[in-house]
This record gives sequence, structure tokens and C-alpha cells, in this order.
Amino acid sequence: MAHDPRLPNFLHIGPGKSGSTWLHEVLIRHPEVFLTRAKDLYYFSRYYERGTAWYASHFRDATESQSVVGEVCPDYLVSPLAPERIASTLGPQVLLMVTLRDPVERAFSSHLYLAKHGIAATTFRDTLKTHPEILEEGRYGTLLQRYLQHYDKSRLHVATFDDLEAEPQRFLNDVTTWLGIAPMDLDEELRQPKLPASSARFQRLASMAQHTADWVRQHDGANLVGAVKRSPLVQRALYRPLGAHRPHVSDDDAAFVRSELSGEVEMVERLFGLELQQLWGWQ
Repeated sequence: MAHDPRLPNFLHIGPGKSGSTWLHEVLIRHPEVFLTRAKDLYYFSRYYERGTAWYASHFRDATESQSVVGEVCPDYLVSPLAPERIASTLGPQVLLMVTLRDPVERAFSSHLYLAKHGIAATTFRDTLKTHPEILEEGRYGTLLQRYLQHYDKSRLHVATFDDLEAEPQRFLNDVTTWLGIAPMDLDEELRQPKLPASSARFQRLASMAQHTADWVRQHDGANLVGAVKRSPLVQRALYRPLGAHRPHVSDDDAAFVRSELSGEVEMVERLFGLELQQLWGWQ
């Protein structure tokens, strides 16, 4: 029996390249959680003009036994319009989660992502110039302050990518406790999250696939994109892990990113009582 559409009471808002795909794959399997089949609906950042009814239609299959209804969309943290839109649409009680990653590693991972789709510049530093959003997404303090204008800090769960990589089960336990749902044991595949950088097997094909996915989303095909992207067969066909050949950010480039973003990290530490610089080896 179909249920009336429900709006989310949980959002993972970002940033990108910080384990959101893994979190989506885990929580979508939890019996008390309903997530959209497609990660990244981009409603509050790109498609707000489609209206609340369109957004709610993606959650129409949520059942009464699923107390958590949510979406995972890393775009929302960096979007300047998303905080107010989320507050006005979902209200003050929605739970918001971020997973913070060392901004140096996160930015370089974004560079590698663009490179496998033929979009990045030749060097990481040049990519920062041609795609400044890579650096902007690491301005964690400023971005989180936007949300604190609308939400109490108690509504935000601030996790770290380091904890996800080190102890996925403990990371998940913290999330389920915060959401108020039953613990969930990870199976072997998800207990050892595979978060490697990859390159395109056929760059022109990978670039075409990315453009096609963007076009399909624009024409209201997010669920189709989600199904295709979640297919291991598609992932194996298009990409290959870089493994031992994975490039690493240079010391000079790392120092540049730190100089640009150290104030942002310090702001997050003051706001949430974290010791991120020590965790990331910035001190």
C-alpha cells in the first residue's frame, strides 16, 4: 500500500569526497531508514524550482516502520542557498550530518575525480585555479556557520573521514545512536570500505557518461542515475583503481591549501570542540 509522501528528517549535507557514497550504501540497507535510491537529488542546491511536491515524491515509498527518512547530497554544504531553503522546507528539527576530511586530501581527491573525467588541469595547483570550488568546499567554518544561522548545534552531527577509514563499525554506531535507531552490523564488504581513487579506463567514455548523467538528472531521472552509478558492473567497466600508482599531493601544494584554509579549520574547532589540526597533522 502506498503511503503519503514524507519529507526528510535527516540530511547528510557534505562535503564531497568524504565517504558519502559509503554512508548511503550502508544506511539504505537499514530497516529503519528510508533513503532515496539515488544519492544526490540536488533539490536544495540545483532544482529547488521544481517544488516541494516534486521533492516529496522521492520519499513516497517510505513506510511507517522507517523512522528516519533522508537524503545524502554533499552539494548542500557548499551551496549558499541550501541552508535557508532546508530550514524553510524541512523545519528546525531536521538532523544534519557532515563528514569532514582533511581539506588537503579532500581537494586533491576532487582533482583526481576531475582528472578521470578529463576535466582537471594538468597540475593540482592549476586545477585549483580553473575549479576554485574545490578549495571553497573546504571552507568548513564558513559553510557550517551558514547552517548555524538556522539550526542549533545539537542538530548537527560532525563526523570525520578519518574515523570512517579507521573504524567503520564504530563510525556507523555513532551515526545510528545519533539518529535514534537500532545498531547495525556491517557485512564484510562494508566493514572494509573501498574508498580508492580511480582513473578512467576509457576517458572519453567516462566523460560522456558524466555528461549523460548530468543531462538525465536535469530531466528528472535521478533514480535512473542512482541505479546505474550503484552498479558494480558499470563501475568496473568505466574505472580502474589507481592502487600503488595513485598520485600524491606535493608538500608545497599541501602547504598552500593549509595556508588558505587553516582559519576555517580553527573556526570549526572552536565551534564544535574538535582537534582537527592535530588529527590531520597540521600542527
